[in-house]
Amino acid sequence: MNWKMGSRCLSKITKTAVKFSLSNGTPPNPGTRVLERECCFGDSILFGLTRHFGSDTDGELSRDFLAKLWVADRKMERSREKRRTKRKAVKCKNSFNDNGLLGRLFSGSAVREEKPYYDQGKPILHQPPVSESISGCLEPASKEEVQVAPFLARSNLLITRDIEWANLVLGFEQENRYAVVDVCYPQSPVGFIREQSNVIARQLLRLRRPFVAYITDAMGNELFRVRRPFWWINSSIYAEVNGKEIGVVHRRWHLWRRVYDLYLGNKQFAVVENPGFWNWTFTLKDINGEVLAHIDRDWRGFGFEIFTDAGQYVIRFGSTDPSSKTGPATMIQELEVTHPLTLSERAVAVALAISLDNDYFSRHGGWGIPFVAVGE
Repeated sequence: MNWKMGSRCLSKITKTAVKFSLSNGTPPNPGTRVLERECCFGDSILFGLTRHFGSDTDGELSRDFLAKLWVADRKMERSREKRRTKRKAVKCKNSFNDNGLLGRLFSGSAVREEKPYYDQGKPILHQPPVSESISGCLEPASKEEVQVAPFLARSNLLITRDIEWANLVLGFEQENRYAVVDVCYPQSPVGFIREQSNVIARQLLRLRRPFVAYITDAMGNELFRVRRPFWWINSSIYAEVNGKEIGVVHRRWHLWRRVYDLYLGNKQFAVVENPGFWNWTFTLKDINGEVLAHIDRDWRGFGFEIFTDAGQYVIRFGSTDPSSKTGPATMIQELEVTHPLTLSERAVAVALAISLDNDYFSRHGGWGIPFVAVGE
């Protein structure tokens, strides 16, 4: 090692020795101070260091002497690291309080919620706006109607049932799932329908099984539910909001016709009399025979209809006032009705669509073999 490099190294050792003395409360050796300034003058350096650490060797550095220097240097390095860590923690805390979430909360400014890493890049569902003005017959008359208004204040609802692969391939009956879309805003669903039932009852009772179906909005918030108990001859399904029954649909027995009576409380407001067989249009009529709404079962294609239960239903509530339609709904030709159904009556109509799917358009099991679905 040349003289310049040796001088730098010894200068560092000298400074460490001075700091070590100050940290221990002992005054540094004056010779060490001199060496700190005049570290390039050869033998005087060794003489000053040995005097500071109490060594009597002339011009030589012993192993004990170097060990003491090494220990002192490590202590100083750890002390500097601790001070550096404390400064960083204080800086981060001040930044969080002043400019971070805490500061924004107490300043009254809007706080933007950070998305988790697993949600980044995925579309977030939003509730589409209503396609009918919430006024007149659609004006909520109770807190239950206020809750279901964002879902039912629409002139047309498209209800699509999911494909049940276990039922299709293995004959294992699964819980039904539906997606509900407003035809005026087909980009995102306005809600979902999810059945909840006992797995053993589904396999043994099949279509006669009792179940509860939850109707939620696009964000998953429950709006209302329909409850269908076990039935033997005639089925019934109840619409409930927050545990309160608002309406019921009773099926009336007939040899070939499909007849349903719709009640709001104890008062019947509509009846369905379908001729049966291949007629897939169910018309709700009042006591005078006037049309109130339509429920149409759509043809989805040969593959869907033969191999699956994934049916699709369109509920057309109609409109009497064209000015009540908003947004893209003004471009759609509506069903002509004498008077529109209220929000509670529309909830009962949705329950009727679920009952129709389970009564007439659900299969009793799968084929037990894989298949290639034929498109629409």
